[in-house]
Amino acid sequence: MTPESLPPEQAEPYSAGLAEALARGVAVLAAGGTALDAVEASVGALEDDPLFNAGRGAVFTAEGRIELDAAIMDGTSRAAGAVAGVTRTRHPVSLARAVMERSPHVLLAREGADIFAIEQGLEQAEPGWFRTDARLQALEAMKAAATRGEALFDADLKFGTVGAVARDNAGHLAAATSTGGLTGKRWGRVGDSPLIGAGTLADDRACAVSATGAGEVFIRASAAHEISARIRLGGEAAKMAAEAVIRDDIGGLGGTGGVIYIGADGGFGWAFNTPGMFRAKASAATPAQVAIFAEQK
Repeated sequence: MTPESLPPEQAEPYSAGLAEALARGVAVLAAGGTALDAVEASVGALEDDPLFNAGRGAVFTAEGRIELDAAIMDGTSRAAGAVAGVTRTRHPVSLARAVMERSPHVLLAREGADIFAIEQGLEQAEPGWFRTDARLQALEAMKAAATRGEALFDADLKFGTVGAVARDNAGHLAAATSTGGLTGKRWGRVGDSPLIGAGTLADDRACAVSATGAGEVFIRASAAHEISARIRLGGEAAKMAAEAVIRDDIGGLGGTGGVIYIGADGGFGWAFNTPGMFRAKASAATPAQVAIFAEQK
């Protein structure tokens, strides 16, 4: 994803979607709401935006299905909830929160998660509501490439995970992540997004992290937990810890991607090893900022 592959007229709708999601979370915090409510609000906005690979606009599996993953974590209690492979819940991040708050479990998957969502009265949607022509075309293009003997997965696809991290007025942290996964995924594949400590983590003692990128590598590196451990046990600043993990652990294993983070001390930002990553941030002391490419600070 470069300025050449995503020119301004194509980038603008993504920037607008990021700004809206940021505004939703900021409004919660400005009204005295919790970090947990803020990240759910921001991620829910992105799940409704068909430009992003989460909720409506999620990518297709090899079989032509849409299977959604999400997680949420409260840094105060370190309570967490996650779902994998759900098919009908409009906001998977809200389902993840329901798992955290209304069940004795952390992670529910596939049919069981769908049943739990209905039992909890969460808003459901027909499969067609999640589908977009652009995602279907991406699957068809991938299958056509496979028939030519090319790789099944296109590492250059720019559509990935969405997430949010926040620190509220009480100093508490939260993180949430949501995704449709990989175009053409098979066999019930689950990435790092719903795995606590891999793609999602919040701990008031250290930081909140949400990750996007090569999920299998983030799982192997326990990326979110590694950032937290470097802060809590090694005394590193959040920025230093995030950059080191992306550079040394993710990059060292041959992976690409990035994280958004916020430390217990209020330090916040992002780290990534790709030409671009959709991102936005704001605080009580700084204006909202939306960025896409690496050269944008």
